[in-house]
Amino acid sequence: MKGLLLRLSGLDADAENAVRVIGFFDRLITARAGLDALVRSTAELAGCPVGVHAPGQGLSLRAEPGADVVTPGPAPTGAATRVLEGGVLVWVARPGEPVPLDDMLLERFAIATAILLEHSGVPRPELGDPALVELVLSEDVGTAERARALHLLGIAPAARLRVLAGTGAGVPAGRSAQLGRVRAVLTDDVPGLLPDGTRAGIGPELPALEAARSWAAARTALRFTSAAEPVVWWERLGGLAAFDGKLGPADLAELADIRALDRLAAESHGEDILAALGALCATGSARKAAAVLHRHHSTMPARLARAEAVLGFDVDSPAGRFRLHLALMLRRLRDNAELS
Repeated sequence: MKGLLLRLSGLDADAENAVRVIGFFDRLITARAGLDALVRSTAELAGCPVGVHAPGQGLSLRAEPGADVVTPGPAPTGAATRVLEGGVLVWVARPGEPVPLDDMLLERFAIATAILLEHSGVPRPELGDPALVELVLSEDVGTAERARALHLLGIAPAARLRVLAGTGAGVPAGRSAQLGRVRAVLTDDVPGLLPDGTRAGIGPELPALEAARSWAAARTALRFTSAAEPVVWWERLGGLAAFDGKLGPADLAELADIRALDRLAAESHGEDILAALGALCATGSARKAAAVLHRHHSTMPARLARAEAVLGFDVDSPAGRFRLHLALMLRRLRDNAELS
């Protein structure tokens, strides 16, 4: 279909070719195509950039021929335009001289845009923030629907924000939605401290239109939290983030180091030993770990010796701490599998 309009125009802008252009848009309308699909398809048909600009609805979409996605962007200078009711504008930016069927294409593009905007599935404002937040975070909606939902939430599509994925009564309020066992919060101001019993994964800061990516990363970070580290930032996970989704709980439970940690946890002072191991990884020394745990440093050797006896390796060496840290983090990933 790419460049079809150019080929049709080369055959003369007769009635038959005009009907073919009309039929192209009628099929999109009949199929209730989304605005993303309309803009992409029109760019393919025209063989040049096209777009829809609806500032009153938070929409500013453009596509180029051959592109798989639409992107935000206003009409470029010199583009041919049509203005619809409510200030909605459609445009076609053909380099050089227009072709004979451009007027027909722009007219039908405008009609299709008006109809599809009217039938858009974006929740009405009276449904409230949770429905809109859920739409913003969905991976199954197009750029147009996400942009309009952001507009109704009062968020500019290019605004920078993070998504917080949390559990517990202390998850911050604001623009949020309960999605399964996890509450999602759109925020540009992550709190420094959360109440006891609250856990949170913090996604990367991205443009609001990419909130679904931040939400996915925040859920990954949440699965690496623990009572000792209730808040985890996705950026700080580094390569650990790649393990999420690659190994299931049963696979993780079979790893020898995780089985050893489970045996330690089952002992009478097991949780104290695991706390000591976590503090050792976090601080890099037994003395500093004791200070973090408010224990005298003389109590650490016995705990570490017991851990080494069960784990089968030296935990107070660079290589040992790396192996230990990996095992502790993968154990968290297993234990938090229900937060998927």
